[in-house]
Amino acid sequence: MRPTSSGRLPGRVLGIVLAGGEGKRLWPLTADRAKPGVPFGGNYRLIDFVLSNLVNAGMDRLCVLTQYKSHSLDRHISTTWRLSSVLDQYITTVPAQQRLGRRWYTGSADAIFQSLNLVYDDEPEYIAVFGADHVYRMDPAQMIAEHAASGAGVTVAGIRVPRAEAKAFGCIASDETGRITEFLEKPSDPPHVPGDPDVTFASMGNYVFTTQALLDALRADASNADSDHDMGGDIIPALVERGEANVYDFADNIVPGATERDAGYWRDVGTIDAYYDAHTDLVSVHPIFNLYNARWPIRSATPALPPAKFVEGGIAQDSVVGAGTIISGAIVRRSVISPNVSVQGGAEVSDSVVLPGARIGRGAVVRRAILDKNVVVPDGALIGVDLNLDRSRYTVSNGGVVVLGKGVTAQ
Repeated sequence: MRPTSSGRLPGRVLGIVLAGGEGKRLWPLTADRAKPGVPFGGNYRLIDFVLSNLVNAGMDRLCVLTQYKSHSLDRHISTTWRLSSVLDQYITTVPAQQRLGRRWYTGSADAIFQSLNLVYDDEPEYIAVFGADHVYRMDPAQMIAEHAASGAGVTVAGIRVPRAEAKAFGCIASDETGRITEFLEKPSDPPHVPGDPDVTFASMGNYVFTTQALLDALRADASNADSDHDMGGDIIPALVERGEANVYDFADNIVPGATERDAGYWRDVGTIDAYYDAHTDLVSVHPIFNLYNARWPIRSATPALPPAKFVEGGIAQDSVVGAGTIISGAIVRRSVISPNVSVQGGAEVSDSVVLPGARIGRGAVVRRAILDKNVVVPDGALIGVDLNLDRSRYTVSNGGVVVLGKGVTAQ
């Protein structure tokens, strides 16, 4: 049964999810897949978070725009995300189709411009354009309702971040009414929210448009030879300049079942260290991000695997362990272990993220590492013990996290 959104959709809404991201800063996890298709949290893909939020809010017509290495993402959506047999309910992937000539998408705005047939066919009153690579819970219906009541051309979701940390984000300056006065990409001197000089609104990459406002902005942008055709860099600033943009305060969003500890949680997992840190948020007794909220579930495929098994004294402490995993005479601490992983006798895994199908041999040691799908760690191998040696063999992040790419056999 679908959870009930705490808001009501104010009219016909089409959801567009931008999922074409290459994710260079997540390399090597994105060497063979699009960023939204990267596994997360033991049983999910990054795109599952935005799709769960939209579906839980009552949205049932969603188009996912893909481009970069999208095969595994397309397969995941087609096999996992089925709404019903009713023709007016769908989640569909839309690959780049060169509808306007022999060119691929040149930016996120161009991706929507080249896919306007979706809008013409659906005839929505509002269009929710959401990113596909953040970890969070949100009830989009509340944002859409506020947008409809405001009469704005676009509403931008903003999250409050310390001003000193806001330089890495698109930043929003607004007045007391919520009207956006400036939209700045990674400014050296971020603006502050009205009444609080130490806090800035950072853009979450989620937008709600009145349909005609989006169509007008996209057409004007397409004819501008100097534009980068980017939603955050070009479309939003154009609407801000015309006085048609409002900010939605994410702190006002109330998600059913949220705890005081994880309310308002949002993480941009665009780098290896951010991806790793978001996993550490999952494994405490009272997690910073709670995967177990049944009133607002994060949906994904349930693998056809037996339960996890611990044999010959194998243990896992302060960890998430997926179905089909066997921990045999080994010790796992403070780690996220995905489905169908094998950890063999005498091995030690700590503070790590292990993706599906990985094999960790007898006596191996894995510390502060990310092992991608089907990685093999041979008997006695050491990962994360000598970072200088690891740098000569694997990817090591700025924060000292060792990453082995998909299918790699460790040395």
